[in-house]
Amino acid sequence: MNISNHFQKRSPSVIRSAQIAISERADLNEIEVINMAIGNISLPMYPAMIKKLNEMGKSIFSDGVVKYTSTVGTENARKAFLNILEAEGYDTTGIMSMVTDGGSAAMELMLLGICGPNSKRPILFLDPTYTNYKDFAKRLSIPTISSNRKINDDGTFSEIDFDEIESLIINCKPTGFLIIPYDNPTGQFLSKNVICKIGKLAVKYDIWLISDEAYRSLSFSNNTGSSIWSLNESNVKGITGRRISIESASKVWNACGIRIGGLLTDNQAMHDSAVSEYTANLCANTLGQEIFGVLAEEPQSQIIKWQISQKNYYKSVSDKLKSKFQKYIPGLIVTVPEAAIYFVLDFRDITDDEFDTTDFIHYCATKGKVQIKGTYYTLLLAPMSGFYNSRDKGKTQVRVAIVEDLDRMELAPKVLKQLFNKYYK
Repeated sequence: MNISNHFQKRSPSVIRSAQIAISERADLNEIEVINMAIGNISLPMYPAMIKKLNEMGKSIFSDGVVKYTSTVGTENARKAFLNILEAEGYDTTGIMSMVTDGGSAAMELMLLGICGPNSKRPILFLDPTYTNYKDFAKRLSIPTISSNRKINDDGTFSEIDFDEIESLIINCKPTGFLIIPYDNPTGQFLSKNVICKIGKLAVKYDIWLISDEAYRSLSFSNNTGSSIWSLNESNVKGITGRRISIESASKVWNACGIRIGGLLTDNQAMHDSAVSEYTANLCANTLGQEIFGVLAEEPQSQIIKWQISQKNYYKSVSDKLKSKFQKYIPGLIVTVPEAAIYFVLDFRDITDDEFDTTDFIHYCATKGKVQIKGTYYTLLLAPMSGFYNSRDKGKTQVRVAIVEDLDRMELAPKVLKQLFNKYYK
């Protein structure tokens, strides 16, 4: 039997490819794998969510019956997203919330809502961007365009080029502009001022403004928080009714496996149509909604206290790892961690034109190993070429996800140094 051309051409996502490759190693049981390729957080969930998880089998599901919820989601799970926003100081008046199976399902719904399958008009984003947006766009035959960000030699990022963005909007007529204020994959932070300028462009050219806010609250600078929900008619006249945010329980709340995301919008037609589209999926994970739903009634002071603790943890770890990578591999460019749980390593100054991190990471996954204090290790990272609109970019870069146990992450720079030396020689 034949499979579709789409399936024949499909390769694994760059954030999963190394994990798939290493699963086939004959010596897998003999090595310790430090997996920093995917944002699969190793920290415990928010305490009230853990309590709910432990109680569920003895309460609402004690009879063994787990039914579908409504397609839009349970009332508590929907309210949880709004309660978090309110705790962070944002006005939720007019914002409609629906629950999806992870942020990924919300991403695909958004693309269906603003472009539709086989769209003639593209979606615009900053390059590099989270690879799932590109993969879903390909699945739906939606074209993508991008404004490029460059990594400077000191690890900082180039300024957002608003002239280029406006030119792309005029010439390519995108349906919407996707931003990730607490950025995946770069770890860059987009300030409220930057989002305000982008919002004004969205109004001027009558396009959607979409923001992936899975990592909202995880910014490490002294700046205040940043969100499309900080925009209003006083700072961006005409912004109402054109905003969509992608939400997630996975990151700030350390609940990747419960697969709960959300699509929030201040546009009634978008909300209603998204729910109608999602009826084909029936509903999001029932158990996950019960766990996440406890945040609907959680005191907002406790929510903020938790977010601050998460922020402090990631800032401390990212700063420490940045210093160690620079120490162990002189000449390696390490981006400045500003937000989220990622930063980028760039080997461009210590390699030749033939070096490609996709090949290097495949080597680490399939055969690379180094011995440290009697134990063999290898390290999995994500090649950045998969995050760019063109695979020709990012060949010397990798994304680091701050997700492993702390002691294993602190070994990562030493392991990477030895793996790189073995491979490059």
